[in-house]
Amino acid sequence: MILARSLLYLLSMVISTILLAGILSIIGWLLPYRQRCLIANAWGTVNLWSLKFFCRLDYRIEGLEKIPESGAIVLAKHQSAWETMALRSLLPPEQAWVLKRELMWVPFFGWAAATVQPIAIDRKAGRKAAKQVIETGIKRLAQNRLVVIFPEGTRVAPGQRKRYGMGGALLAEKTGAPIIPVAHNAGSFWKRRDIRKYPGTVTVIVGDPILTRDRKAAEINQEVENWIESQMEQIQPTK
Repeated sequence: MILARSLLYLLSMVISTILLAGILSIIGWLLPYRQRCLIANAWGTVNLWSLKFFCRLDYRIEGLEKIPESGAIVLAKHQSAWETMALRSLLPPEQAWVLKRELMWVPFFGWAAATVQPIAIDRKAGRKAAKQVIETGIKRLAQNRLVVIFPEGTRVAPGQRKRYGMGGALLAEKTGAPIIPVAHNAGSFWKRRDIRKYPGTVTVIVGDPILTRDRKAAEINQEVENWIESQMEQIQPTK
């Protein structure tokens, strides 16, 4: 039953992506930037609803009110594809995501993503990629957008940890923008390399803004990691 429900959800996700990403791909560049973002957010919202309808996978979020409309850096735990849709839906519309460059080549999804002006990086580029995050991130913050980053860089299975990259902390050091940390346990329900989506409720915790002005990136990054991982110890279900 879980597999059948998951396949129905997958079909609905493909359809919603083709429809909404297709609209953005074709006419997105003609629309005001905020309108493009609202369509992108609608894609996330539709998929959250579909997950609940087909897979009985819901979510609860604490602290959403702590996220400002703009001018902040969101650093979030990365366990699955769930958070890419959920954060797109739940955060204020004008977002600049740091994502791997290869995603921009995916039909429909990548073409649509280009219209909302992400920060597409080559993860293998090392310091060059971090420099791009900083330079473009400064511009996006100045444009009153939220910069959204997964500091681990890739999906990490529940119960595991990966070194937190410095890009977001360096951007904060340069700009003094506050960091909003986000922890969640989506990987317990939407596992890596598994088509099945398990029923349950994803817990999302938004932390208090971490002030960064006149602080070094290493110190900022450590505080972010400590907060997120301490939350993970509390919300990650054990099976």
